[in-house]
Amino acid sequence: MRRIPVVVVAGFLGAGKTTLLNHLLAHSLDARIAVVVNDFGAIGIDSLLVAGSDGMVSLGNGCLCCATGEDGVGPLLERLTRRRDEIDVIVIEASGIAEPGTLVRLVLEAANPQLVFGGLVEVVDAVEFEPILRRHPQVETHVGLADLLVLNKVDRVDPGKVWRVRRLLREMNALAPIVPANHGDVDPRLLFDIEVVPGRQLMLGEQTEGHEHHLHAAYDSVSFTTEAPLDPQRLRDLLDRRPAGVYRIKGIVAFGVPGHRQRYVLHTVGRYVRFRRTRWGPGEERRTSLVLIGSGIDTAAVEAELAACVADADSRTDPDAMLPVLRYTFGG
Repeated sequence: MRRIPVVVVAGFLGAGKTTLLNHLLAHSLDARIAVVVNDFGAIGIDSLLVAGSDGMVSLGNGCLCCATGEDGVGPLLERLTRRRDEIDVIVIEASGIAEPGTLVRLVLEAANPQLVFGGLVEVVDAVEFEPILRRHPQVETHVGLADLLVLNKVDRVDPGKVWRVRRLLREMNALAPIVPANHGDVDPRLLFDIEVVPGRQLMLGEQTEGHEHHLHAAYDSVSFTTEAPLDPQRLRDLLDRRPAGVYRIKGIVAFGVPGHRQRYVLHTVGRYVRFRRTRWGPGEERRTSLVLIGSGIDTAAVEAELAACVADADSRTDPDAMLPVLRYTFGG
């Protein structure tokens, strides 16, 4: 079953969240985006078509826009899953004074099998971050929770200030990739999968023209494939320490441990890790195939770390070897 990623975009007032959101809508690469916002005010919705009385608005570029009501995020996500055939990704824009950790917890607690957490993206204002931090020290906590940091407005400050802010961000969050941006121009392929299905029926007024000027890729990716089974503990250790610059990991893992020879679908975003246990398809080759996505990845180092996860004879026969993975696994 296809699962819809839910991406939370947060950041202090004026950091550029809505600018980033408008950029994603304008450069969606044909992805059908459902946007959850507190207010429609600043979003570029020149050609709104009201879709009903439930707070959902259809945008001309194939996107949905939703307003959170008194019931909160959970019921709204539930309603959106009823339209899952029309949606590729859900983006929640947090209020500038919202607690992003609370929103992430609400998404995770929804426990909806049709959704998957797509990460917390914190937008940081390169111009105002230092004075904001002095006035509102709780921003440090928000930065520390992020899975991806977008350092926005770098075109408006000198290189020395960019370096200072990057150093502060790294002190607050040792793992999250830091992506510099002007006007929120983050490549959407860094935030969610783009899977354009040939011949897909156009929905929600989706338009296919206007995407001929694709962005320069703002992300790196590493692919890894092996026919040898992986060691569960070694892979879990790699996921715990997360190679520098890696934001997302996705793919299929074959472990080969007795009693656990199923097909394991791996999905990670930042510190969030999830395995889904499924059956191998008829004739499907039983091998591991992973893609790692991020910014500033050392490709050779990551490939070496992945190769070191190949199992030896002991881990292939130990029935307890899967324990580090099973706590993050669902399905059967």
